[in-house]
Amino acid sequence: MATKKVTEDTIQIIEMETQTVTFHVIGTTPKICNRMPEKAWQQLLLPSGRKTAAEKAGSMKHDPLVEYRSSPYRMSSGAVTELAVLATQFKGALRNAALDMPGAKKSQIGRLTYVEGERIELYGVPKIFSSITRSADINKTPDVRTRAILPKWACKVDITYVRPVLNHTVISNLFATAGITMGVGDWRPEKGSGNYGRWKIVDADDPEFLDIIKNGGRDAQLEALENPEAYDDETEELLSWFNAETKRRGLKVA
Repeated sequence: MATKKVTEDTIQIIEMETQTVTFHVIGTTPKICNRMPEKAWQQLLLPSGRKTAAEKAGSMKHDPLVEYRSSPYRMSSGAVTELAVLATQFKGALRNAALDMPGAKKSQIGRLTYVEGERIELYGVPKIFSSITRSADINKTPDVRTRAILPKWACKVDITYVRPVLNHTVISNLFATAGITMGVGDWRPEKGSGNYGRWKIVDADDPEFLDIIKNGGRDAQLEALENPEAYDDETEELLSWFNAETKRRGLKVA
């Protein structure tokens, strides 16, 4: 009986399978929510045109409370949290962290890992945060942005990876590295200018993790969105001035 000779040119296909691991995450720095406001969505969909000088004079450019409440991503009504973080944000952090890891390739990690779900339940009580930002125009025009910030936050992230190309140790190390060097949300380390949105991996029974889960759920988040507390003294002073000045001028918010 003839036998088939295996040569060096023979193609061998390795059988692959997927495995899912759950990471319990605690923020090591505050997370700034960065969802695009509804007003910007509406202007992109149906631009209102240029305002006249009279219209500009009679309205305000910003409504801090509206901007604050629209900055977080939201879960559906049946979820245990009101706030959410997009799964793609963690996927992007995981993929980009490979750029700084010896032996790992960004494109390969992108193909072989999946962060389960579309929106991940985000625990933590938001506060209102106003800060100076720079626009992307050539003059880097300064502006004030008001967003929700979570001083303490936590979530559970399910990551599926392809074996045997990747393993649990590789994914754990890469995800932990992403929490240090990439982050999620605005002013994250990945962008080079901020340190917000960093995280660490903890055990499921970590006391700090359990405390954030217990006290930072849907009810606490809805209360904080309805009756916000200023994150810092600068935000409190700015919003107090804004409220008093709009009343004094008799202006309406745009």
